[in-house]
Amino acid sequence: MSSQAQPSPQRDSNSEQREPNSAMRKVTRKEIEGAARTTTLTGSARQVWDKLENKTATIGVVGLGYVGLPLAVEHAKKGFQTVGIDLNQERVLRLNEGHNYIQDVDNEDLTDVVERGLFTAVDDFSTSADIDVFYICVPTPVTAHKDPDVSYIRSAAEEIAKRLRPGQLLILKSTTYPDTTEGVVQPILAEYGRPNDMTLGRDYFLAFSPERIDPGNEEFTTANTPVVVGGVTEACLELACKAMGQVVNHIHPVSSPKVAEMEKLLENIFRSVNIALVNELARLCDRMGGISIWEVVEAAATKPFGYMPFTPGPGIGGHCIPVDPYYLSWLARRYDFETSFITLAARINEEMPYNVVDAVTRAVARQAVSLAEANVLILGVAFKKDVDDVRHSPALKVMELLRDKGVKNIHFADPHVKKVSVSGKNWEMHLEPIEVTDETLRNHDVAVILTDHSAFSYAQIAKQSNVIVDTRNALEDIPHDRDKVMLLGGGSF
Repeated sequence: MSSQAQPSPQRDSNSEQREPNSAMRKVTRKEIEGAARTTTLTGSARQVWDKLENKTATIGVVGLGYVGLPLAVEHAKKGFQTVGIDLNQERVLRLNEGHNYIQDVDNEDLTDVVERGLFTAVDDFSTSADIDVFYICVPTPVTAHKDPDVSYIRSAAEEIAKRLRPGQLLILKSTTYPDTTEGVVQPILAEYGRPNDMTLGRDYFLAFSPERIDPGNEEFTTANTPVVVGGVTEACLELACKAMGQVVNHIHPVSSPKVAEMEKLLENIFRSVNIALVNELARLCDRMGGISIWEVVEAAATKPFGYMPFTPGPGIGGHCIPVDPYYLSWLARRYDFETSFITLAARINEEMPYNVVDAVTRAVARQAVSLAEANVLILGVAFKKDVDDVRHSPALKVMELLRDKGVKNIHFADPHVKKVSVSGKNWEMHLEPIEVTDETLRNHDVAVILTDHSAFSYAQIAKQSNVIVDTRNALEDIPHDRDKVMLLGGGSF
């Protein structure tokens, strides 16, 4: 989930050079079901399979956020009795009333499955014994020291393990470091399973299948985005593929949860590294002058092979890209290995808000006003275009840095975000959005475009603003008032 433009899939470097490889092939639901007829699943494994086959399995989704709620609704839409577990009582209450809070979930779909009794939300694990398939979709943040925090995973696993019974499948979907499934979750389940003579792979089952959610993407959703699955045992893998195959069209099985866990990190670190590369080149173009990185990227994108376009921006946001490089670097240190390249890329991206604030400071200096008295308007605080998600948004860091520099008059406009809170050592700001009007733009000394929402009128912004700091090239198609614009990577930022 990146704050940058998505690369075109057809420009995957070297794709035209690959020979067909059956091991890399996506596996369809039909193939999964066909494979089951050639394998021997017995006992609890057969019980889980049959329940999934005839849609009598009860599905439990732990964590009803951007990953969990869409997954829960998809299962309910397919006719599965689905229970959503979230400790946030306000969320639970809203969902049971049919009120949606996730942009990627259709309001009518949620209302329908609630009214038909196919989806229910609860705020505890008391019904866990009745659930056949669990999905763990909880947060995986980092600590203040950039170390992984898997406490939410551990807590969910412990609650499930307390009520563990034969015939249950647990699929971890939270992005994490390799060996979390087998090194953290598996021992917790085993601790509660042994006294009851339950064995992993025979009585209960465990797998990892990383989430692939791109907030605001209307083309690729939970249902049509291929997923990777790694099981602890062969039976675990077959059942996890069967479960995911109920709501996803294409499944790619891998040899172990570790492979699936590493694969997810690769996806996001690939983007982190390429975003860092273009961010650094943007800063170089500004230092050199006379070269626009935007024109450079556009020109490079004409190459039909061996190149994938990424664009610069004010920083990275969302849950994955700001976090995942540190999960891998932490793990690497346990093996006396330093992921220097990956860590450097993460640091470059984290420096971008500072670069933006420096530009805002210079924009204020161009006018007859001090920093303390300047009015600064932040246009867009969500981490990416046309979504309401502010997790790790670079806009929040920009606002924090501006406030630390003494800028007290900070306002924001965002058609998708209702409020934001930003805090420093000795201060807090709780802001609500303001409307973008001609008067609003004229009354602010600097307008800072941090998220290029489609709803903004960029012609209006260009005409009415005093000075504009554009970090997204949002004014690319606006020919007038260019002398007001300070474009990131434009050669004079």
